Amino acid sequence: MQDDTLLTVCFSSRNVTAAKKTHWDNILLTVCFSLRLIVLAVWFTVLSSSAVQAQVSFGKPEKINEQWQFYLGDSPDEKTQWRTLDLPHDWSVEGVLNPSLAACTGYLPGGVARYRKSIDIPADRRGEKVYIYFEGVMNRSEAYLNGRLLGKRPNGYVSFLYDMTPFVEYGGQNLLTVRVDHSQYADSRWYSGSGIYRNVWLVYAAPVHIAQWGVFCYPKTVTDKRVELNVEYELENNSGEPATVTVNNRLSDASGKTVASASSTLKLGTGGRQKGGDILKVNSPHLWNLQTPYLYTLHTTVTASGRVIDETAVKTGIRRFTFDPDSGFALNGERMKMKGVCIHHDAGVLGAAVPREVWERRLLSLKSLGCNAIRLTHNLHNPDVYDLCDELGLLVMNEVFDEWEFPKRKWIKGWNVGEPGFQGAYDYFEEWGETDLADGVRRDRNHPCIFAWSIGNEVDYPNDPYSHPVLDGDSKGFTQKMFGGYKKDAPDANRLGAIAKRLTATVKKFDAYRPVTAGLAGVAMSNETEYPFVLDITGYNYTEDRYAADHKTHPDRIIYGSENRHDFSAWKAVRDNEHIFAQFLWTGIDYLGESGVWPSRGFYSGLLDFAGFVKPRGYFRKALWSDEPAVYLGTYPNLRPQAPPSMDAWSIWNYEEGQPVRVVCYTNARKAQLLLNGKPVGDVKDYDDNTGIIYWDIPFEAGTLSVKAYDENGRTTAEYAVSTSGRPANIELKSAKGADIDSDRGVAQIEIRITDENGITAMPADNLLTCRIEGPGKLLGMEAGNNSDMDNYRDHRQRVCMGRMIAYVEATGEGEIKVSFSSPWLKTATCILMSTNRNS
Repeated sequence: MQDDTLLTVCFSSRNVTAAKKTHWDNILLTVCFSLRLIVLAVWFTVLSSSAVQAQVSFGKPEKINEQWQFYLGDSPDEKTQWRTLDLPHDWSVEGVLNPSLAACTGYLPGGVARYRKSIDIPADRRGEKVYIYFEGVMNRSEAYLNGRLLGKRPNGYVSFLYDMTPFVEYGGQNLLTVRVDHSQYADSRWYSGSGIYRNVWLVYAAPVHIAQWGVFCYPKTVTDKRVELNVEYELENNSGEPATVTVNNRLSDASGKTVASASSTLKLGTGGRQKGGDILKVNSPHLWNLQTPYLYTLHTTVTASGRVIDETAVKTGIRRFTFDPDSGFALNGERMKMKGVCIHHDAGVLGAAVPREVWERRLLSLKSLGCNAIRLTHNLHNPDVYDLCDELGLLVMNEVFDEWEFPKRKWIKGWNVGEPGFQGAYDYFEEWGETDLADGVRRDRNHPCIFAWSIGNEVDYPNDPYSHPVLDGDSKGFTQKMFGGYKKDAPDANRLGAIAKRLTATVKKFDAYRPVTAGLAGVAMSNETEYPFVLDITGYNYTEDRYAADHKTHPDRIIYGSENRHDFSAWKAVRDNEHIFAQFLWTGIDYLGESGVWPSRGFYSGLLDFAGFVKPRGYFRKALWSDEPAVYLGTYPNLRPQAPPSMDAWSIWNYEEGQPVRVVCYTNARKAQLLLNGKPVGDVKDYDDNTGIIYWDIPFEAGTLSVKAYDENGRTTAEYAVSTSGRPANIELKSAKGADIDSDRGVAQIEIRITDENGITAMPADNLLTCRIEGPGKLLGMEAGNNSDMDNYRDHRQRVCMGRMIAYVEATGEGEIKVSFSSPWLKTATCILMSTNRNS
């Protein structure tokens, strides 16, 4: 498990403006040992032998996702029929797609709902603290225990914890109730979902324990020969009397051998918190990198009077990265470009309640295309995503806000169509913004994947809502819609700098070792304010034309593309400019919401579709980004011979005989040769660095179309072929990670392909499939990736798109699960899944 990594950030002194030099003092900035906390259950008198992972760093967390009751409505009574379900749960995606609803959130409903669960708190737990931890509730939630208010949290993306101890009835049943108010459902520019859509944990703890998110580790110095690690920790005392404890920190390598250790004594006052720290020295450290991460384990143990009262064990690794305004980014001293994508938090038919297995498949697919960085837009994401990026070696920009004190436009009838709405998160920003940011930083600061904190996305969008006199000038430098010139009655853009300073200070309070950034939409306007000068590294959204000019005007500014189109020219602006270290494509995966005019489920610019299948532009990107030989063939009717070649050509060879067809080749080879039925078509063609695409215009002839890619010496580096398919005849099934799944709600992802009698994928197929399940399993959903299919997604029936689909099946117990798919005129296909207890 390639989890946790020490990041060392070296900022060039040129990045520190006069105003910032006081804060940074031209120091070497370091970003921490990452700690994915694996919490062990420990008490004053007994140490449990089992380890449970959670997002809190103390006590004994128990996941309590099963057997909740749900009511969609706000006024249940004794006659109310509550629905029993398991968490995570997103009720919006269960709704009916309706053109009368808002396009911004995918034409899906919101509303108000109640959740409740009876929790047995044994009598022998008396004297222990009892907490409840929510990874995410969308949104404006209120939690109650036995009718007593625990707290309220409006932000649906943050994780939060409540102390239930004062209201617990030990030795009896305790009723936990959560009210979720998403009646302002058009409050986001994308699909957010509704409900308790992430995990919930019950946490027991000794009265003296590590504080929530209370362990933070980072390097004081790091070289290839030696590392000094600062371990910071915070303990809290709820015992009612002073306490003296010993804290031991021990670092072990991958073989379990101890490589460094230190202990310290801490005195805690009554009812207070106390911070402490140690330094661990590691000789000849193994440095972590994106290809071969090496992992250590940090063990932190708290004892009192010789007894263990709390303990954590965390995976960690060591790495170093640098940012420079002239030479960009380096990992462990090696210069590289971040080849990034932006992603939202849904997964098509699954909505916002996305299992870990689904994210793993998606992230692996992105990495196979050459992607090495993820921008998590525009909010804190599911904890599983960070864990997976740690394990898979993907850098992450962690973003917290899409709007600050004022709302942005939310499109109701279609993206950029008609009159917008103005619901949003702005109404609680002043009260909760800094708390939400602080909690996000503390929750995620130990992840090795995170290289920067983004405090805002396009909050400087011209006239949405901020304005500035510069908007009355030349529109050059504004690449997005401006909504007119300067509006003196609109919020003053100069407010942005003050807010950014406040948010940056909040980040630095809890993590002074990573850079703060933001994605700027109106760079030309923001340059007239303090805003970009507050940031450590500055993201430009769709503003490639200012890369060179702003580098010259602001030589201390570290610039990168924080949001970019898929155009080849946008990539060349990164590839050919040493000082630009990254681009982040909009987007990596198709997502619900921000929809066009009905029918449209969402935004369709991803490298992957809603089902997580690679789209043609994904193969185009692989040819640009991958270090491995890559080649792909796509085709489309040649209706406009003078048009440039497309990056969205599907791999299909079914047309009318003699029909003019354009054949495009996406490759990273120097040359390519097209063949039709084994015979060369035209000459070998050179790679075209103007378009990034090699193409041929030919008449259609049934058979097999293939391409060979060659290096500069004429050696074949890769081949690809596509054949004419016949009528759909068969349903072929493949489980993405094999037939074995965990009986504890493990998820199988069954990839479905429609083929002809010869086993060739029938790309034109749109057959309606019906799924049937026998045994301990249930269907979570069927997703074909069709953006315009607005049909019912909850009836075990769905049409394939481009001859393919994926089905998500969750285990409900141990045993054999038989999953069958049928369709008129096709042979029924069945796969057998084995659900086993992986913890036994």
